[in-house]
Amino acid sequence: MPKILRKESLIPGRTSKLVIDAPQIAAAAKPGHFVILRVDERGERFPLTIADTDKAAGTITIVYLVLGRSTQLLEELREGQEILDVCGPLGQATKIEKFESPKKVICVGGGTGVAAMHHIAKGHHDAGNYVIACIGARNKDLLLFHKELSLFCDEVLVSTDDGSMGRQGIVTDLVRDRLDTEGENIPEVVAVGPVPMMQAVAELTRGYAVPTTVSLNSLMVDGLGMCGACRVTVDGQMKFTCVDGPEFDGHKVDFAELRTRLASFRTQERLAAENKRCHCFDNVKEVR
Repeated sequence: MPKILRKESLIPGRTSKLVIDAPQIAAAAKPGHFVILRVDERGERFPLTIADTDKAAGTITIVYLVLGRSTQLLEELREGQEILDVCGPLGQATKIEKFESPKKVICVGGGTGVAAMHHIAKGHHDAGNYVIACIGARNKDLLLFHKELSLFCDEVLVSTDDGSMGRQGIVTDLVRDRLDTEGENIPEVVAVGPVPMMQAVAELTRGYAVPTTVSLNSLMVDGLGMCGACRVTVDGQMKFTCVDGPEFDGHKVDFAELRTRLASFRTQERLAAENKRCHCFDNVKEVR
């Protein structure tokens, strides 16, 4: 069983990072891939995007928000303990191509999505691209992966709602500034984070005709295309986020439908987090 080698609390009681011994997954994983975890024999299977890999050390890094029952159980584990199941890599890898100078790729991240964006930004850096990371949070204490992104990104731009770090405002302000100053040199924008943020980025870049990729990993439940919960309409066609994605053309995603689907199981998620049962889930697993 995969062992937790390192655990770090990024936001106490809310967000943590695990480095897991998983050499086979590390050897095959690429930016955009995710894994499915099961904490114990009675637990549900739930997907988490890979935030980083170290092929030499045989490790993968995941970052999770303590949101429901399953992530609460994961949070209770300590360094040296084992996770029952870690399956992956799954999903479609990010499509990364080399852009010649002076082209620059903008990678946008918000919330725990910054961790998934980190792996994608690193992939662009490894491909030889100039990478501009734009990350945002409500305040500096909630900002993730600033130090990690600074290790390889050519620029790391920060916005906070309260102005406690970087520019006061929202992350789309940073993107708009770059598109205004050198839009012709931006061949692609990648956005990972809360759905409203990704939608705002896609709506912004549409006006500049800049191709934009969004990661819809927050929709996934089963992770193997069997439950159908991650259905999303892209360019008028139904797609499954876990097997067809999780990344799609942000200008073709039906965000209105997506946001409605995300709200479908809020009651069940709350009951599961409170260790209660909901009669409508008597014959299936608890939701996270």
